[in-house]
Amino acid sequence: MSQQDLCTASARHRRAAVVGLGARAQLFTEALTGPDSPYADRIELVGFCDVNAHRMAVHNDLLAAARPGRAPVPAYAAEDFAEMLRRERVDLVVVCTVDRTHDDYIVRALEAGCDVVTEKPMTIDADRARRILQAQQRTGGDLRVAFNYRYNPVHSAVRELIASGEIGEIGSVHFEWLLDLRHGADYFRRWHRDKANSGGLMVHKSTHHFDLVNWWLGSRPETVYAQGGLFFYGDEAGRRRGLARDYDRAHGSAAAKDDPFAVHLADSSVLTSLYLDAEHEDGYHRDQNVFGPGVTIEDDMAVLVRYASGATLTYHLTAYAPWEGYRIAFNGSEGRIELLVEESTWTRPEVRSDGASAVMHGAAVGDEAGRTELLLRRFWEPPREVKVPTGEGGHGGGDVRMLADLFGERPTAPDPLGRAADGVDGARSLVTGLAANRSFETGMPVVVRELLDV
Repeated sequence: MSQQDLCTASARHRRAAVVGLGARAQLFTEALTGPDSPYADRIELVGFCDVNAHRMAVHNDLLAAARPGRAPVPAYAAEDFAEMLRRERVDLVVVCTVDRTHDDYIVRALEAGCDVVTEKPMTIDADRARRILQAQQRTGGDLRVAFNYRYNPVHSAVRELIASGEIGEIGSVHFEWLLDLRHGADYFRRWHRDKANSGGLMVHKSTHHFDLVNWWLGSRPETVYAQGGLFFYGDEAGRRRGLARDYDRAHGSAAAKDDPFAVHLADSSVLTSLYLDAEHEDGYHRDQNVFGPGVTIEDDMAVLVRYASGATLTYHLTAYAPWEGYRIAFNGSEGRIELLVEESTWTRPEVRSDGASAVMHGAAVGDEAGRTELLLRRFWEPPREVKVPTGEGGHGGGDVRMLADLFGERPTAPDPLGRAADGVDGARSLVTGLAANRSFETGMPVVVRELLDV
């Protein structure tokens, strides 16, 4: 039997594998295996693949704790990815690896006849994006990019307001995204701090935001001009402001003990098991000094974009803010839409945590918790607040809705909001950030199609 035959999906029961077993993979492994999983009768998780055997064992332990008696998911080393696809008869691959390796697993899975769900960003540069798009076109495989922000109910409400013509034709968008001193700093402790791994925050983080604007406007970017730099983090800025501490990584360092920018892996059972206890296999340190050497990404970025529709976007990302959230405003020919999301109103200095999550997001509880406000301001009318129920789950309820779209029964009628994102959407979300990175280097505007024609 050919590999193509082995990876052909059954209409009633599919066999899935996850490659890349870091923290983000838990969203998918739990969705497919949890005791209340609505997808268990449709999809079976049959394979793990990672460079680190310990992390795969941790995920199997987590699954066993949730469902005692469950057999472990077969684990394969990264070099045995093709063998896993063949032996386990995989027909759906979920890619959660380091960003720079996404293209390799996506292309190999598509060429093996499998469908693919990939975490954002789809990849980190134009050449890799072209390789993915060519493989998708060549194989005809189904590729979905996990843009959970599209499924956030308040973002869907914005899409509905714009599509219904509530404010007429869109002339401009103003978009400010703030990462607080907990979440923002975390990108400078991890592998993301090296642009060769992540493409920088313009790609790894802002891909989410640029995709939203593409989707909201129903358009694509044409020209990009940007300025950005490393203003707050890194060794030079840390020394200049007296924030630097003398350590490479926090674990075992006396200098990091009272550093509010340090994360202490041993305080969290999840961080300990997934990262600290896994170091002996690959040497990866999850707790590097945010003011240490080796940071090659920016932390303060301003972008100006013109779209095919004629609309313009002014965008700013700050990774060292005192609160976390975002402000968005759409100016139209008949009014304005304003969205404010406060994920946290301030940041506690203590990042020592024994929480269940391995990700330092800004969303908080208690007196740190913020609010969401969506206002419609039509010409000649008083402002009207649009109330949107969010529901439970991460990203304002977006994660749960996205998982249902990825793994549930495909609806007979198309989604009127068009939330499902394919490889072209993934590439178009990337290209603004890629062009911004080019503009950082040259100081000049970038014509998007000269970089990647999508």
